[in-house]
Amino acid sequence: MAAPAALPPFETPLGPQPLVGTLYSPQQVTLVLREKVFSLTGDTFTVQTAEGVNVLQVKGKVASLHSKKTFTDMSGAEIFVLAEKKLKLFKTFHAESPAGHNFDVEGHFSIGSSKSTVKFVNAADKAPIELQVKGDWFDRKASITLGDRVVAQISRSFANAREIFGNKQTYFVTVAASVDLSLIAALCVAIDERENEK
Repeated sequence: MAAPAALPPFETPLGPQPLVGTLYSPQQVTLVLREKVFSLTGDTFTVQTAEGVNVLQVKGKVASLHSKKTFTDMSGAEIFVLAEKKLKLFKTFHAESPAGHNFDVEGHFSIGSSKSTVKFVNAADKAPIELQVKGDWFDRKASITLGDRVVAQISRSFANAREIFGNKQTYFVTVAASVDLSLIAALCVAIDERENEK
């Protein structure tokens, strides 16, 4: 993988979660989301930095009638639950936080690409935020933007035979400094869920 382009940092932290723990990085970071091959508990992602530092866990539920993923910090404390909203024309997700730091990911119709809108109240300054997610999943890449400013860039890799055989994927996400890493991880999971149903 080539070195990621430098993304300008956000002076005011950007994201629905409070500025605590390892959810925000003071510098640009590349996250690696890797599905555990042959997981017995459904889709389970471990989110780490490219340097191997654990950031959070994403746990799916096999027996659930609804597509739900629980995002936890590394001590197991719940950050939020990401669930598919039923009865929507395009696949939409809602993240529910125990502390009320919620957000929505709304899918939109697009030929040959993936488009979504992410809405939340920014934890740092209480401003309403709307991010755009646009990507070409055939080429395995997407960008998350605030206006014309890039917040994060996603690429996907089938890096080895074990991943191909296990039908599991690895995502590399370059995230600007001071952006909520749990939000970006949730967007990868939501996009993956949408694209795997096509």
